Amino acid sequence: MKLDPAVVKILGLDNASTTVEPAGGGGCSSASISKIVSKLPDGTEKAFFMKTGIGQEAKVMFEGEDASLKAIHDAVPSLCPQSFGYGQFEAQPETSFLVTDFLHLTSRAAAKSPSAQSLAAKLAKLHTTPAPTPEGHDKPQFGFPVTTCCGDTPQENNYKSSWADFYAENRLRFILQRAEKANGSDQEMRSLVEATASKIVPRLLGDDHLNNGKGITPVVVHGDLWSGNASVGVIGSEKGEPEDVVYDSSVCYAHNEFELGIMKMFGGFGGSFLKEYHELCPKTEPIDEYEDRVKLYELYHHLNHYAMFGGGYKSGAVSIMKALVKKYGA
Repeated sequence: MKLDPAVVKILGLDNASTTVEPAGGGGCSSASISKIVSKLPDGTEKAFFMKTGIGQEAKVMFEGEDASLKAIHDAVPSLCPQSFGYGQFEAQPETSFLVTDFLHLTSRAAAKSPSAQSLAAKLAKLHTTPAPTPEGHDKPQFGFPVTTCCGDTPQENNYKSSWADFYAENRLRFILQRAEKANGSDQEMRSLVEATASKIVPRLLGDDHLNNGKGITPVVVHGDLWSGNASVGVIGSEKGEPEDVVYDSSVCYAHNEFELGIMKMFGGFGGSFLKEYHELCPKTEPIDEYEDRVKLYELYHHLNHYAMFGGGYKSGAVSIMKALVKKYGA
């Protein structure tokens, strides 16, 4: 299989000394992965991942993942593979692609380089690095410059200066519309989401409430960091030392604790991880509301999974909302 000229241009490779072979699924329902191996002029080999997919959905997804990986890589280069770009095949314009460093994965239990930072330390560094100020604004904003996909859900990331406004509008109300489109209207669900967005979100996440009224600074969050999107491996060369890495990101500029919602929902990180993480990235004030904030952030992922898969995820979302409304909704 020959590499499409559009990919050759991005990577600057010699097609005659490059091979492409399938390498499994692509982390979403519409993508597949290939491994590109090219022999360089000095005789060494360089490997890349390439995701491909057909149609507008794949195009949007790859643009978002390209921007996501670059945002993480800019803040903590050793945390994720580097993206080299995305585009459409010249020979098949309906096919989109994304090319990144190849990630040589080992098991989560594999021995890591003694000098490598832990996942908790890398994530804390990511979450204490202020987001850049977007063009046309005078300070960092909550959101992201492009659409990103959490699973198969394309998320609205238009900028807002208020985190509470962004979370209520761009996440909760937005995903309710997706869930209703997929599963039909549900008056109980709609009423609970609206009560949560209009009352609970301002109560727990308001700018005048967090950090004793000082608010929070937007930081890069991975956005879909469950245990299946984190592992141990070597980025690029097989000869490097294994270390903690993440992939399949769905970035936005957000409250750092938003990351913890899906991490708690699916587990796999453990108490020692959180202990180390919070030593480097302290809990937001008021600390006594920390668990409820994480539950509020977990809610989005229950609703997103309900939108994507239906079924049992509805009960988890309803349970979280009922508990929060009972506690804070009076």
